[in-house]
Amino acid sequence: MTRIDRSFAAALMLALVSLPLAGQAAVEGDAIKVAINGVIHTMDGERPRAEALAWNADGRLVAVGSSDELQAAYPAVEAIDLGGRAVIPGLIDAHGHVMGLGLARLNADLVGAASRAEVIARLRAHEADLPDGAWLQGRGWDQTLWEDPSFPSAADLDEAFPERPVLLERVDGHAVWANSAAIEATGVDFSGDWQPEGGQIVRDRSGRATGVFVDRAEAPFRAVIPPPSEAELALALDRALAEMARLGLTGVHDAGTSLADVRRFLHREAAGGLTTRIHAMADGASAHLDALCRMGIVETGRVTARAVKLYADGALGSRGAALLAPYSDDPENRGLLFESDADLQSVVDRAMGCGLQVAIHAIGDRANRQVVDALIAGQARHPDNPGRHRIEHVQIIHPDDIPRLADAGIVASMQPTHATSDMRWAEQRLGAARLEGAYAWQRLRQAGAPLAFGSDFPVEPVNPFFGIHAAVTRQDREGEPPGGWLPDQRVTVEVALAGFTIEAAKAAFVEDEVGSLTVGKRADFLVLDRDPLEVPADQLHAIRVLVTALDGEPVHRTDDAPM
Repeated sequence: MTRIDRSFAAALMLALVSLPLAGQAAVEGDAIKVAINGVIHTMDGERPRAEALAWNADGRLVAVGSSDELQAAYPAVEAIDLGGRAVIPGLIDAHGHVMGLGLARLNADLVGAASRAEVIARLRAHEADLPDGAWLQGRGWDQTLWEDPSFPSAADLDEAFPERPVLLERVDGHAVWANSAAIEATGVDFSGDWQPEGGQIVRDRSGRATGVFVDRAEAPFRAVIPPPSEAELALALDRALAEMARLGLTGVHDAGTSLADVRRFLHREAAGGLTTRIHAMADGASAHLDALCRMGIVETGRVTARAVKLYADGALGSRGAALLAPYSDDPENRGLLFESDADLQSVVDRAMGCGLQVAIHAIGDRANRQVVDALIAGQARHPDNPGRHRIEHVQIIHPDDIPRLADAGIVASMQPTHATSDMRWAEQRLGAARLEGAYAWQRLRQAGAPLAFGSDFPVEPVNPFFGIHAAVTRQDREGEPPGGWLPDQRVTVEVALAGFTIEAAKAAFVEDEVGSLTVGKRADFLVLDRDPLEVPADQLHAIRVLVTALDGEPVHRTDDAPM
């Protein structure tokens, strides 16, 4: 597939949605900035440590070396003194949801709610600012945290909210909890024993919907809930970008974007306000995929569109992950495959035939096997495709499929904090034997699989240092369990950092631009309050970002920042 010129690509993409985009003039000039006296971990194998960086007005690194070398090379430049602070490349989250994060920040935050009663209390507080008739929405409930870990019901919400429709997304994004007013608003009769393809309506013994709808059973609610306004979407993007910059993300692989999302990112870039680089994956067989197949790869500097995100199954927490054998705690249930083998293969072949990267969500071992089969078959049929196809999550994989994945060059795009969130109940769901392939970062790495790390925000917190800590310790942020959960799958700090930098960059085809602090690459870097390679492992999650620089310019800095 031919790569399209940046300005032409942006114009083409925006023409598809009938919105103009003013061209952004290239920054030119010879002005050099120099930062010295740092402890710089470059993630460049040729020179892993340095003291100083220099970059030009185009935001590209022109020198990496010692403080003396760079001061001698640029004697007229007043250097920025880093004061011995640690510097690393800007971190890249290899799996997040930008607009999902922003919209979550506009709705009720239910993350960590320890009971149904706490959910109700948070919803009441959020409702105070809602106009009459508006739906009450929230995200983040997790019944596994409650004393009674069974799914909640509409009745739990009805007393507090008898008239206002309430729709609450589970923490994993793969189930919703609705009250009776919301169920009635769909106009659908959910009674009986029928089930939608790729979804589950949770029912009581009489066949009545209880109020929880898993995966594609959510569709009737999505069809009637009022969409956010453009003003709300702009505010959501503002909040997402600010949070990512504050926490040190200079890049994100946005796993499932609409054409409207990409349009929004391009307009923000043109206005000079896109403070992270976005590798946008089309949301399945959608208008975004159609556009990419028509016009080719889009690269505009801070927005790239060259991939499609598909789904093979649901999530483990809601028992929608597709397993080869039944759930240990639900013997009649093997989870949900979203597509038949033939249908999944058809979309994979279409995307590969368009020259695109294919990324497929797969949680359970049955889904991972289906996806490995589909990607291997697709690569054989499309040898000219550039490859680097990905499985998103790879949470439970049969050990027999690990070498198959690695030998095919499939990227394992994994989220370390999923392991530390799920470890409380994963063995209940899977039994002890299947844990051999559970969140198996080290086994995949040792087999030779490329390993890119992310968070899956807003399912998990955005903070990438939480992910680095989880990858290194296999513990939660309270230090549990002692020694780590399945500790043989821990990785080193260097491997964890690589997963959030150079390996994530490779997974998006941008390792020549970002991912390490190397001459010629973009000056995307972080200044930290402590050195991740020196602090005790149990303190990794507490590292604070003092400066987030994109193209050498701070997009976030604290009051005590050295630049």
